[in-house]
Amino acid sequence: MLHLRLITPSEKTDDVVLLIEKTVGATHLVVLPDSARNPAGDVVMCDVAREAGDELLTALRELGIDTSGSIAVETIDLSLSERADRAEAEAPGEGADAVLWEHLSDATHEESTLSVTYLAFLTLATMIAACGVVLDNAILIVGAMAVGPEFGPLAGICTAIVQRRPRLALRSMIALLVGFAVAMTLTVGFSLFMDAVDLFSERQLKADRPNTGFIYAPDWFSFVVAVLAGIAGTLSLTSAKSGALVGVAISVTTVPAAANAAVALSYGDTTQTWGSTQQLLLNLLGIIISGTATLATQKYLWSKQRQQASAG
Repeated sequence: MLHLRLITPSEKTDDVVLLIEKTVGATHLVVLPDSARNPAGDVVMCDVAREAGDELLTALRELGIDTSGSIAVETIDLSLSERADRAEAEAPGEGADAVLWEHLSDATHEESTLSVTYLAFLTLATMIAACGVVLDNAILIVGAMAVGPEFGPLAGICTAIVQRRPRLALRSMIALLVGFAVAMTLTVGFSLFMDAVDLFSERQLKADRPNTGFIYAPDWFSFVVAVLAGIAGTLSLTSAKSGALVGVAISVTTVPAAANAAVALSYGDTTQTWGSTQQLLLNLLGIIISGTATLATQKYLWSKQRQQASAG
């Protein structure tokens, strides 16, 4: 269930209340007249089944509540109410299959913004991965994958393509490209420093690395894993399964490939640099293709499901 808290201008409150009452899956309607001060108006609250949430939010925006008042949405972790159970049963579809496009857009907007924090996480992840490739340490590689925040911009690109939002696509692409450029540049400097203090060596980089050698040797399996990870990552975002997203993060070699390319570049090893760059691009491409296809499929199937429910 979702909990909505709305601030509505007094002249629009009746329309909002009527809309909520007509929404199958909405319940626990509360109206507090003249209780809002900034902006001035009425406060309207209700609970709605997740599968009916996107339709209700779209209708509220069409009434202009997001511009003349406010719309706040929270996820209800526990609701002990027969009315809530009945509302969820009456709402068409399954909550796990529903996509809250407004929530997804908001989440990807935040995660795909080029910020100092984003750059810091991506750089630290790349540096940790650099230590992992030099030491041929799989644990460090997995840790770096989990720290890397690059799935945010990737999800932003997928969302922007499906929703046809060029601004979100541009912002996400800038965050992705600039982020990796900065992280790899700083990691080259980090590699040179580690070499200067005798913690890195070219011999370690060029030695047989059974645990991490795959990073600079892309193949079709790399693309297949990226495609599967893109599907799983997109599903985890749309269903709010954050635990699954962590699993996705440690299944693709984006950050490790960037790290290996940076370390190899610091030693002038063009073979590993190019191989790692190919691995990076292959993974990014696979995630974008599969993530976009997954969102488009979800949008189509949910639309069909809603149409069938309305017809029935």
